[in-house]
Amino acid sequence: MQVTPIGSKEPMYKRLFLGSVDRIKEIEETLEKQIQINRQQAATIEQQARIIEKQAAIIKGQAATIQRLETRVAELERMIGLNSRNSSKPPSSEGLRKPVSLRKLGVRPTGGQSGHKGCTLEQVEIPSIVIQHETKVCERCGESLSDQPISRYIKRQVFDIPEPTVEVTEHRAEVRVCTCGFLNQAKFPCEIGAPVQYGSRLKALSVYLSNQQLIPEDRLQQTLEDLFNLSISTATIVKINERFSEKIKLHQEEVLSWLKDSEVKHLDETGLRVGGKTHWLHVICNDLMTHYRVSEKRGNLLQGIWGVMVHDHWKPYWKVPNVQHGLCNAHHLRELKALEEIEKERWAFKMSKLLRILCHATAPPLDRAMRVYDKIVEAGLRLHEKQMDLRSRKKRIGHNLLLRLKNHKDEVLRFATNPSVPFTNNQAEQDIRMMKVKQRISGGFRTTAGADIFCTIRGFLSTQRKQQQNLFQAIQLAIAR
Repeated sequence: MQVTPIGSKEPMYKRLFLGSVDRIKEIEETLEKQIQINRQQAATIEQQARIIEKQAAIIKGQAATIQRLETRVAELERMIGLNSRNSSKPPSSEGLRKPVSLRKLGVRPTGGQSGHKGCTLEQVEIPSIVIQHETKVCERCGESLSDQPISRYIKRQVFDIPEPTVEVTEHRAEVRVCTCGFLNQAKFPCEIGAPVQYGSRLKALSVYLSNQQLIPEDRLQQTLEDLFNLSISTATIVKINERFSEKIKLHQEEVLSWLKDSEVKHLDETGLRVGGKTHWLHVICNDLMTHYRVSEKRGNLLQGIWGVMVHDHWKPYWKVPNVQHGLCNAHHLRELKALEEIEKERWAFKMSKLLRILCHATAPPLDRAMRVYDKIVEAGLRLHEKQMDLRSRKKRIGHNLLLRLKNHKDEVLRFATNPSVPFTNNQAEQDIRMMKVKQRISGGFRTTAGADIFCTIRGFLSTQRKQQQNLFQAIQLAIAR
């Protein structure tokens, strides 16, 4: 605003007009500044809205990440809580931690029980070698004892093995010329077919050490050289195993036929490395016989089986026709143990207790047990349905076990309704365990033929062991066929 100095000659109206114009300009400038401020504030608000929107997206993503991490932490904590008692992890995976058995402590003390016949080393009536120690002079007076009769002997016996040595037997066939001029030669035994060869006992020892004790070929070569000063090549060891497997192949085919027709049989499978690839080792067995076979496909199952198949609920087993099934309750007890210890689910404890009672009961009340079984499963399912996430519909851990217990009730309790069916599938797991030990020692097989040879021999040895036969003698008899 312009101020008219005192004494100015301009008219009043002109001074007022000029003052109004200046005031209008000032107001316009003020309005312009306010519009600019409003625009800046609007831009700031828009920018802040975008920032808030981004932050909301970040928070939403972080919430999802937190949820995912919480789920992962729960899974990892559960994995840490799993061991050989509550999962299928082998005891060897626990390192130096001593696994605790699922079996409950009994009332009897550990060790030999009262009335148990001991198995200690005892003297024999006829020893192989007798060494007599003489007493010639009296220890008190010094007189000679040569003329005194022996009153008695005090015997002490030492059990030892003979000095390892190779016994070479030479076979000589006579050659005679008849007066008619014909050259006659005596016949060698059928097993003597070369100028130099290894005998049946050495072959049996090689088969036993490589297939029963699982000593690799190069170490077996060193063992025979150290014990007998005998240089035998690894190729010869392999050849001995090949020829032995051919001799017992028919026997193992008969074993397979018997197992297919047996009332109860156990089945299991595990991975086996052959030629750098994963093959599958299948076992079918009972308490008297064992048969192994190797297949490139896990689902390559046997045909022509009848009776009861005891297994661990592997789905392809359910496709085998004309059989009944018995499920391994050792697997169930381990899964129930994990749910009891980690998820703290009460129904798992009750089911585990029921199965144990039925396992040890000589004549269980089946009707009442079936009703209790159904109530426990129903309680577990109600718990899981109540706590299920309705948005993701993701099933809780243990839900599949509940469905298995519900849908395969007859198979789970087959041991209670059929006394010939065992409570677990431990027979198959025990028979397959040493095959995994072989893989750990040797790292697998180079060829499928080598794996087949080992499986044939191992099945024969397992069968002989179950039938209380001396393995070394059984191998010798098979070689002599």
